[in-house]
Amino acid sequence: VSLAWGLWEQATEMTAHLDTADQARVTRSRSQTIASDEGLDLFDAALRAGDPLLVPIKLDLRSMRADATAGRGIQHLMRGLVKVSRQVARAAATNEGTGELAERLAGLDAAEQEALLLELVRKHAATVLGHAGPEGVKQDVAFRDSGFDSLTSVELRNRLREATALKLPATVVFDHPTPLALARHLHGELGETTVAVAPAVALADPDEPIAIVGMACRLPGGVNSPEDLWRLVSEGRDAMSGFPDDRDWDLEGLFDSDPDKAGTSYVDQGGFLHDAGLFDAAFWGISPREALAMDPQQRLLLETSWEALERSGIDPLSLKGTDVGVFSGLMGQGYGSGGEIPAELEGFVTTGAGSSVASGRVSYVFGFEGPAVTVDTACSSSLVAMHLAAQALRSGECSLALASGAAVMSSPGAFVQFSRQRGLASDGRCKSYADAADGTGWAEGAGVVVLERLSEARRNGHQILAVVRGSAVNQDGASNGLTAPNGPSQQRVIRKALANAGLSPVDVDAVEGHGTGTVLGDPIEAQALLATYGQDREQPLWLGSLKSNIGHTQAASGVAGVIKMTEAMRRGILPPTLHVDAPSSQVDWSAGAVELLTEARDWPETGRLRRVGVSSFGLSGTNAHLILEQAPEEPAVEPVTPGDGPVPVVRPVLVPVVVSARSAGALAGQAGRLASFIDGGDTPLATVAGSLVSRRAVLSERAVVVAGSREETVAGLAALAAGESSLSVVTGSESGGGT
Repeated sequence: VSLAWGLWEQATEMTAHLDTADQARVTRSRSQTIASDEGLDLFDAALRAGDPLLVPIKLDLRSMRADATAGRGIQHLMRGLVKVSRQVARAAATNEGTGELAERLAGLDAAEQEALLLELVRKHAATVLGHAGPEGVKQDVAFRDSGFDSLTSVELRNRLREATALKLPATVVFDHPTPLALARHLHGELGETTVAVAPAVALADPDEPIAIVGMACRLPGGVNSPEDLWRLVSEGRDAMSGFPDDRDWDLEGLFDSDPDKAGTSYVDQGGFLHDAGLFDAAFWGISPREALAMDPQQRLLLETSWEALERSGIDPLSLKGTDVGVFSGLMGQGYGSGGEIPAELEGFVTTGAGSSVASGRVSYVFGFEGPAVTVDTACSSSLVAMHLAAQALRSGECSLALASGAAVMSSPGAFVQFSRQRGLASDGRCKSYADAADGTGWAEGAGVVVLERLSEARRNGHQILAVVRGSAVNQDGASNGLTAPNGPSQQRVIRKALANAGLSPVDVDAVEGHGTGTVLGDPIEAQALLATYGQDREQPLWLGSLKSNIGHTQAASGVAGVIKMTEAMRRGILPPTLHVDAPSSQVDWSAGAVELLTEARDWPETGRLRRVGVSSFGLSGTNAHLILEQAPEEPAVEPVTPGDGPVPVVRPVLVPVVVSARSAGALAGQAGRLASFIDGGDTPLATVAGSLVSRRAVLSERAVVVAGSREETVAGLAALAAGESSLSVVTGSESGGGT
């Protein structure tokens, strides 16, 4: 005999956790607590009844009789609580409240109907959660994050089913996880919808170029933007540094100059992100414990994805529910695998440390519904991710794609393991294609590019930074060792990429090479370039590698090279490759026209668009080559000729500069950065102000600096950053309370 008990008055292990809101929910269900003696009597009655399933429950019959609709189901209560709930719901479908709702919707337009249903959802959600009013339930916050569990979700479903007369499944709150999404679902079920169903994307031109419309990065040397990266490479700076001191590394015992000493590294230099541990978890709606369990690589992908979208002129919040694809290159770095996991983090480790979750987390947090793919082909991961993203765009699987790569070394394992193989440069520097090359230098970083079909980028008015003309991926196969590079395979992937782009080798001006600085790998790569790009050309192919500046950023190295060369094409300069004492004597440079970029060179206009190849070769044998092309010129806008009318009187204009963030502290930090940008730049103030409201997300904490000049704006922003009052600054938040 199975008994589905109602709530007992006496506290037990099953009921001790119930709080005031839980008890209120029980009361709303017309149920009362069962005293111990009543419960024992019900138990004895159940044994005598002979039925296999009974529901011993104490009901508030007086309240139920007052509800004529619900009262029809009382006679059936002992036949099972589930059957009764269904009958109550069917009876409730005819109540007066439903008719009132239909009448209210009938007189409204689609947007007003949606707003009414949203308020209905928020009101019932607030009641279930025990809030005083719907203000406590945000329209775009997931029900789960608002405090709903499976039980309260079903109660919300029941209340909405009664209010709307719709047949809603028990999973409706999980299928439509925010109040806004649920309101739109109700709107559609009631016969009207403001949500346009995305049409099936027709197969695009398989040869259409793919535009890069946004970029963001975090790289060694304090590089926090593509502009920072350009300054670093154009100035020929070296970004290598000592081991980071913010990680659980045995810095005293890690370094030893003896390459045979187990457990140590004979190198104490690398390219590190010294602030990789910093993360604003609250911005993303992530709890501190979950954030601690998250691989820093996942955190970096969230941050750089947001930045790349905003740098594209796209509000990240506007893409929720759209078919944006996420393609992330990532290598497992063993985060969270060393030692015992604290009990409070055990529930988050599976998603926090799983490489497969990295792309899925970006899609989840942003609300993207296109493909989400994590790629691990070792050092070629991010370039393979770009190749797959371009294919998905051309096939119509997505209309916008984020292609990325990230690497953060949570342990010094890579240094220790390659020390045993004698694979590290003694000073930690990659001497790409140089005679002095003696091994690679490990580094960290992250990069994201936003990709869109060229025709769509133009239609949407997005700035085109560069164009992906073609790409290819292949494998070394049964080469001379699992991790040994293979020259013929590299030649094949280059030729496939050229064919995919519809270009010949002489159409490409330069190559951003893999260039790890290894004694074997660099000569093999150089010979492959000589055999492909180096033949039958009047001008030499210029060869360089970002790794000479920042080290080998592993899974992020390909996308970092793409960002570097995109900036180079835009600026018309080929930056130098560092640490080249002389071209490698292991390469027959006379076999073709390929030269090293040992110093910066102008990249002049030659009557055709600038083009560059980018190579990445994975440790597992997966090779990728991509061909970038300079952004095409956009049609000139005809200037407006002033008429012969009277000359207008020009008066001083006050420009509102809007700043927003998720918290007061972040608002101050944003104001400080914006003040530096305006003070040190020449972008017109009106352009900055317009971009802040039309090309960026407007978040909950807000401030407006109203000023008539650049100087006044900078002063107002500085006051906001310092927490000082200013007559030109107005602050407030989404929930009100402006000052």
